[in-house]
Parts: sequence; structure tokens; C-alpha cells
Amino acid sequence: MSQKYEPINSLSSPRFTGVRTFMRLPHVRTEENIDFAVVGVPFDTGGTYAIGTRFGPEAVRSMSALLRPYNPALKIDIFEYCSGVDYGDFVVNPGYIEDSYQMIEVQLGKLLQHQVVPILIGGDHSVTLPHLRAIAAKYGKVSLVHFDSHGDTWDSYFGKKYTHGTVFRRAAEEGLVDPSRSIQIGLRGSLYGSEDLKEGENLGYRIITTDMLKQMSPDELREAIIQRVGDNRVFVSFDIDFLDPVYAPGTGTPEIGGFTTYEAQQFVRKLTGLNLVGFDLVEVLPDRDPARVTSLAAANIIYEFISLVAWNKREKGV
Repeated sequence: MSQKYEPINSLSSPRFTGVRTFMRLPHVRTEENIDFAVVGVPFDTGGTYAIGTRFGPEAVRSMSALLRPYNPALKIDIFEYCSGVDYGDFVVNPGYIEDSYQMIEVQLGKLLQHQVVPILIGGDHSVTLPHLRAIAAKYGKVSLVHFDSHGDTWDSYFGKKYTHGTVFRRAAEEGLVDPSRSIQIGLRGSLYGSEDLKEGENLGYRIITTDMLKQMSPDELREAIIQRVGDNRVFVSFDIDFLDPVYAPGTGTPEIGGFTTYEAQQFVRKLTGLNLVGFDLVEVLPDRDPARVTSLAAANIIYEFISLVAWNKREKGV
């Protein structure tokens, strides 16, 4: 790798200076000589309640300036093993979800052609469908590891098939994921009916509700994930409302009774060794996040995603 990209050194350049890229990475729109690319996907027309997550990528980038290259929990210096950039934002067509899906899929496909691991920042959860379409076009059907308080497997909202609440039904129907080797983690909250939790199970997903997960250790969750996905290629989707609203008030459909930021870190860190081909984090709504704690949490979870890419490179020697 002739060119290597890494963050600005904050020991010599103050964190409050410069353009706000993720983790102070160089903003370079390249597919060459990189292992991962952080990309904003500022689309929120799939939201069914509060909107404004189109501003999520900007807010998360701003709060990522405090992040440093060495992850002590995983004992890894990210940029000893990885080269990465902030690729900027994908172009979308606000108000037109199917047009935007096509645009996102094409733009993401360009990165995937070069074996780059995408780290995608939404946007509402509807954007995960074109993420998975591009991933499946490159790699075939993948396993999904999905952290969320909602299953997002409803058939439609307001008579429409494409919303942030229907994405994982569409993904299963389109053959983008293998539900029999996928898992949804952290589901909780009120429902429209007793059958709602069964929707995901009927599609083939394994579901671990919040009540179930509260009785499990991070290692037990890791074992459940490994048993489910095996050596399949894995896409990880993390909805920020997996966290309790105390830790993530800035989201459009919050559910109480959720997880702390510390618990979320522990769960994500247990994904080491999986055959990871992409990540997204969605549903950060800055207008409901006055102290920016949601954006800070999101930035740190994305940091764990990047650390996993570096960990896998070190352990696999690639």
C-alpha cells in the first residue's frame, strides 16, 4: 500500500481546528489504498415520526474529534494496521426514497468493488436497504447482526413498502440477507399487536429481546451471535435507539428500558473475528440532542466498528 491515510495528530493540532471529518481523518474521495471509508448517508424521508436524521452524519463527525487511534479495550492501534478516509456524504434525493436507494447503491458499489469496508452513518434506518443491496451485489446473501429496539420487519407504513420500519422485511424478501443465519438484538417497547415480535421470527431471524439480553453476559451474546452467523459474511446495523434515551435522547423513536453506552461498547467489542464486510449506524437526530450526548455515543460506537476492522486485519494478517 503506497499511500496511507490516518487522522491528524491531535498532540500537535488542536481538535477544535480544521474541517469536521470523522476522527479527523483526511477527507479524500478515493477507493485506492484504503481499508475502510467513513461515509455519511444523509437521508431521512423513510422516517415515520420525527425527522432530521439527515443531519446525523454532520453531528457525529463533530463529536468524533475526541477519538484517539489506540483502542485499549481491544489493544489495537488502528492505523498501525489500517488506512482509512472520511469519504464525505453520498448524494441523495430528499423526498424521493426509491431514487435515493438507487443512488446510494451505485455509490456504495464503487467502494465495494475495491474491497473497502464501508462505515456508514445515517440517516434513518431505511438507508440500510440500499446498503444491503450493494453488499449483496458484491458478496451475495449475508448474515445480519442488528442492534435495535425495533425489529423493523413491518410490512408497510401508510400503505408504503419502503420506510425505516420495513427495511428488514424487504431485505429478507429480496434475498439480501439470510435470516436463518441472522440475529436481531435488543428489541423492546410497545407494539401494535401480539403478533409483531413474531414477524421477524416468521421471516427466519433469531430475536434476542432486551429482557433476554439483560440476563446475558457479553460473552454469552458473542456465543449466540457466532452460533448464528458462523463464518458467513456479516453486515452490522446499529440503530442508536438500542441505547436507553438517557444515553441517546437524540433519536426519532426512543424506547425506555434500554442499554448504557458501556454495555453497547462491550457488545460491539465481542464481534471480533467475525467475517465483517460493512457497518452502519443510524437514527441520530441532532435536534433532539441538545447536549450532543447521542452524537458522542454514536461516534464512539463507530470507533469500535473501525477498531474491529483493524483487529481482524492484525489477526488474519491481511
